[in-house]
Amino acid sequence: MSLDVLGDLNWLAVIVAAIAFFALGALWYAPPVFGDIWVRSSGIEMPEGQQPGMAFYLGPLATCLLSTIATAMLAAATATDTFSEAIVLALVVGIGYAAAVAFVGGIFDTHKPQPMVWFAVFSGYQVVGLVLVATIVALWD
Repeated sequence: MSLDVLGDLNWLAVIVAAIAFFALGALWYAPPVFGDIWVRSSGIEMPEGQQPGMAFYLGPLATCLLSTIATAMLAAATATDTFSEAIVLALVVGIGYAAAVAFVGGIFDTHKPQPMVWFAVFSGYQVVGLVLVATIVALWD
């Protein structure tokens, strides 16, 4: 694989998949879903009435885009173009990279009150999000 594959990507599919990944995060981390659990497990404390800054949103948006581009590159390099192939690719990337790296953070981050709960919420989002991403970039003609 070379960086030439970037020219072969369906950039509209990449942008839509990245936005879908980001939007999933908005739902995933909403208080009624996993937001309250994630906040408790991570030890994040937001003062009453204070809203998060722009970096709170731009950082995840940038990482969603980067993860989507990387997944799209792998999909193109492996000729992934069916639903079942997209699922396999997403599980390899989601579990093999995202969840594996998050697990190390869960084990060694002693600042989090519940590091393995944090790991479960965070890695669950990554795996489900990458399934969404891989499906969009693989099946979009």
